[in-house]
Amino acid sequence: MSDQSCTAPRHEHSVPWFWPMAAAIEMEQTGMKLFRDNLRFVAEAEKIKSPPPPEWASENRIALDLDTMRLRDFSTGDSDALPVIIDAPYAGHSATIADYAKGQSLVETLMQSGLTRVLVTDWKAATEAMRDYDIDTYLADLNLAVDHLGGRVALVGLCQGGWLSAMYACRFPDKVASLVLAGAPIDTDAGDGPIKKLAHAMPLSLYQEMVAAGHGRMLGKYMLAGWKNMHPGEQYLGKFLDLYAHIESRSYITRTERFERWYENPLDLPGAYYLQAIELLFKQNRFAKGEFTGLGRKLNLKDVTCPAYLLAGAQDDITTKEQVFAAAELLGTPQTDIVKQLVPGGHIGLFMGSRTLKDVWPGIADWILTKGARPATEANAHKHKGATS
Repeated sequence: MSDQSCTAPRHEHSVPWFWPMAAAIEMEQTGMKLFRDNLRFVAEAEKIKSPPPPEWASENRIALDLDTMRLRDFSTGDSDALPVIIDAPYAGHSATIADYAKGQSLVETLMQSGLTRVLVTDWKAATEAMRDYDIDTYLADLNLAVDHLGGRVALVGLCQGGWLSAMYACRFPDKVASLVLAGAPIDTDAGDGPIKKLAHAMPLSLYQEMVAAGHGRMLGKYMLAGWKNMHPGEQYLGKFLDLYAHIESRSYITRTERFERWYENPLDLPGAYYLQAIELLFKQNRFAKGEFTGLGRKLNLKDVTCPAYLLAGAQDDITTKEQVFAAAELLGTPQTDIVKQLVPGGHIGLFMGSRTLKDVWPGIADWILTKGARPATEANAHKHKGATS
């Protein structure tokens, strides 16, 4: 009998969250401690496989309830201060990424750093009635939110919320005092990341078929499967091995459960919005080329002259630094009013990584306070001067 046949497993190992248990059985490890650990593992694995929805970490109220979003207001201070809207990603996951946990919240960090009026776009999961909502629908509701707040804001666009914020700044430049783009794909042809490859490699017909299968929506479960397949070893096996290895650590389990509540509860997107983004932004790169029409007008990034802060992750494989930093050459903002910062880490860490929140975002908050202090009349004069010089 060969060595391979001697070590062949006697139990089914195809279900990843049971694999460590089966491995323990194969190694004939016994004892009450192992048995209890295995029971805990089964219970915890089920929680991270089908967790409850995520929750907001900080107290807030709903300032507006629109068709596309709930505008959540976290403000605690001066009602006359410049409003700061965190434009959360509408890319298949909850906006709670902006207020993830106590001590790990962008909202909390900005407010502790002196910004007293902070709001978040809490984008809604698409129902079948929303299947025809397109990018214009979301720009229009963002405009309603800005007008509700007085007509002038600082925008902090995270990931896909970044290109939406940049579009808004193109369409309504006088309403944006400053623009922060964090992990935002502005020039989708730049760099060589996996999302760019997927967007171009997969024919549009395949995306259309997925939307059709969702009755006019891109279902979150389809997108989640796609993200996981970018890192199959980690998503389908690695995280369960890590859970088993840390089964006695309550803090590790708490952190894992919190993340999985966000990660494993994807949002459905309107088919029209999603297909527009894929075809016009990621395949044809029309926004960066000045060829995208938003709310009846061609959007030109040169029309954006407000101060801009560009933040990218060195190991970000969702939005590469090239896609973010390309905005520096595309915007009409003077180079002296543009900050580019590259930080260690990946994509999600830009918004909720403890190190980035501690070391980077307080400085961005100070920058917003400084740049947002310039009156709209002065900003307009600056814009016109730049246009004639």
